[in-house]
Amino acid sequence: MTKTTTRKTSKRRSKKATKSPINKEVLLKGFRIMCTAKTLAELYEANTKVTSKYVHATSRGHEAVQIALALQLGAQDFVAPYYRDDSILLGIGMTPYDLMLQLLAKRDDPFSGGRTYYSHPSLKDDDKPKIPHQSSATGMQAIPTTGVAMGVQYREKLGIELENTSKDKPVVVCSLGDASVTEGEVAEAFQMAALKQFPILYLVQDNGWDISANAEETRAQDAYEYIQGFKGIEARRVEGNDFVACFLELQDILETIRKERRPFLLHANVPLLNHHTSGVRMEWYRDDLEEHKTRDPYPILRQQLKDAGITEKAIKTIEKEVKELVDADYERAQLAEDPRPEDIYNFDFAPTPITEEKGVREPEGAEPTVMVDSALTAVQELMEENLECLVYGQDVGGRLGGVFREAATLAQKFGDDRVFNTPIQEAFIIGSTVGMSAVGLRPIVEVQFADYIWPGLNQLFTEVSRSYYLSNGKWPASMILRVPIGAYGSGGPFHSSSVESVVANIKGVKIAYPSTGADLKGLLKSAYYDPNPVVIFEHKGLYWSKVPGTNAARTKLPDSDYVIPFGKARIALEADEAMIEDGKSIAVIAYGMGVHWALNAAKDHKGQVEIVDLRTIAPLDIESVYAAAKKHGKCLVITEEAVNCTFAQSIAARVQENCFEYLDGPVRTIGSVDVPAIPLNQVLEQTMLLSADKVSVAIGDLLRY
Repeated sequence: MTKTTTRKTSKRRSKKATKSPINKEVLLKGFRIMCTAKTLAELYEANTKVTSKYVHATSRGHEAVQIALALQLGAQDFVAPYYRDDSILLGIGMTPYDLMLQLLAKRDDPFSGGRTYYSHPSLKDDDKPKIPHQSSATGMQAIPTTGVAMGVQYREKLGIELENTSKDKPVVVCSLGDASVTEGEVAEAFQMAALKQFPILYLVQDNGWDISANAEETRAQDAYEYIQGFKGIEARRVEGNDFVACFLELQDILETIRKERRPFLLHANVPLLNHHTSGVRMEWYRDDLEEHKTRDPYPILRQQLKDAGITEKAIKTIEKEVKELVDADYERAQLAEDPRPEDIYNFDFAPTPITEEKGVREPEGAEPTVMVDSALTAVQELMEENLECLVYGQDVGGRLGGVFREAATLAQKFGDDRVFNTPIQEAFIIGSTVGMSAVGLRPIVEVQFADYIWPGLNQLFTEVSRSYYLSNGKWPASMILRVPIGAYGSGGPFHSSSVESVVANIKGVKIAYPSTGADLKGLLKSAYYDPNPVVIFEHKGLYWSKVPGTNAARTKLPDSDYVIPFGKARIALEADEAMIEDGKSIAVIAYGMGVHWALNAAKDHKGQVEIVDLRTIAPLDIESVYAAAKKHGKCLVITEEAVNCTFAQSIAARVQENCFEYLDGPVRTIGSVDVPAIPLNQVLEQTMLLSADKVSVAIGDLLRY
């Protein structure tokens, strides 16, 4: 009897409209977008030979929560969709044609110009939420996006808020799949958001799958349970296939973040109704497809429209209009122009305003200054002139000012909001700069020792270095990463390493490695005004000139306007013309500590040595190297690294290839002994490292040719 009554009541309700908790216009707009996303996925499946040429994924099953979010974001907001979020993109105003241009890797792809995968957006349109570049590496978007939120908070604290035509304050949204939350770098982002209370929402879409590994195999808990360990991030759950429920939940969360400026995580359970990607088909491994189909958000929203009084005829009209639009856009997209071969060279680096040496390198009356103080003065001058300049990293705050005192007094002068400590999180320190840069800031950050750069290389490679190129020139990552490097006297195996060759293989990053205080100051200034990411290697043994034979690193302090263009070497020592004419001279190519080894070794070979101090590794002043090799006919390249597979060895190979007819002997490269680590014991350390004496012997050997 009860069942019969319930059934009759249900039939009565279906004939009478019920008031929806959200207005009819929103329901209709949400349905049109969901219908578009569904139709796109179906079209892609029906045309797999064309659409699967390039790997892609779709939002099928995830549409409701994505659209509910997108419809509530404004142009002042930032969002980081991940690779299954095409419904977010449609929801913020992108067209099927826009998405198809990326799907087919066309020249007019609005995100990357045909360079990156489907639903890997980067967007800077005035009328839409901003989308800084992010990679395909799952979970890696958490750090750069949290960096955006950190930048928004910083600007608000200092009163340099972003341009905003809306009365609403900006919100930052980071979209994640639940499987990606197991990544360690996601935990770093959560830690900082909880600690600093950033205005960010982490939207976690949980479909129960990684690729072929399911939740039971890979997770001890879901994201909602996991986030409970990060005090200060409020967590909520929602059924992510119910558009109305998602819209209301997100409405409350976003309004709270706009007012209270604190972080949230929303865990949305969603079905996965399509393949992991076009290259990994669901039929290969899925055993739950039928169950997931019962939770399809499309019929749920369709019924919600009917419940709100929208007729079946009106719904079918929308479906017909959408299919016609999608089909037409697909035909048009296939005919669109492919990228031209020459396009590959666009947007490797953003143009820099520093193209020549300017300012006074040796002001009259200036006293010699140790290298670390030259750098400190440069940063202080930058902070005095630019509110957008801030400094953060491990132990750089007011209590210590850096383990080498390279940030001493800065926190006292500029406050804890502009100079602050971070947790021991190299990935966050480096990757967050992408987000900080996206909101117009220019962070100077530090990895405490080169030995500890490895946890941050993922962010440096996948996010920082590629932002400008893969966003087709929209999002250069303006940042400086300072890296104390090299052996400085019994630092041992974990505080003495040289890593420049690894970093030199990361394209899209500029690299400086100066040997004097004046060069460090001039390059720091240039790096700040350069819109590209810059790594500056600062040799610990040169900071205070305490290592014997390094007094030449102490230089007069250049004036505040002094800048040096990247890619311009200097001659640290000239050879005598008579020696050159007699064929008794040699070119030594060096950087960092190698310059000082060469300067001391040259004392044994009076007038015979010309030293080219590279100053920057990328870009490399290879023309000065070639000119020196041709001039002297003999060439020695010095590195502190073990020689094999190094940047220095690549210079030698290029000299050999391009200057062969000018050479009187082999191009030689010398460096440290090839062992796994630098020993702590002083005798072993000195045995391993290159030295002036060893350089002198090598010079003598080459001069005999």
